Amino acid sequence: MRVLTLITVLLLGSSAFNKAEAQLLPTKLRVTVIDGLGNFVEGATVSIYETEKDYLASENAVATLKTDKKGRVTFKDVKPMAYFVEAKFEDMNNNGEGVKTGELSEGRINKVNTVIE
Repeated sequence: MRVLTLITVLLLGSSAFNKAEAQLLPTKLRVTVIDGLGNFVEGATVSIYETEKDYLASENAVATLKTDKKGRVTFKDVKPMAYFVEAKFEDMNNNGEGVKTGELSEGRINKVNTVIE
């Protein structure tokens, strides 16, 4: 019976440790912007929104960044929730190209791609 209790305590303690560890690590969202041919798009403007209403109006962005040479931006310390992603470069954008992320995992780097055309 003691062994079972010890295993239960260890499992519960491990679960609590993993949750505490996730809370210490910031939740990040990395967006990679590619064009219709699969090429990285450097210099694209990427904004993330909490609501579809804000996304559709291009208002109240949580954050806005420009992509690097590999077409990437990383939003740091974001809430673990789903976001609407807006990407623009010159006359191209990602409208209708999978603009909503899935629910982000807390304490991890969450990665998504978006296509601009």
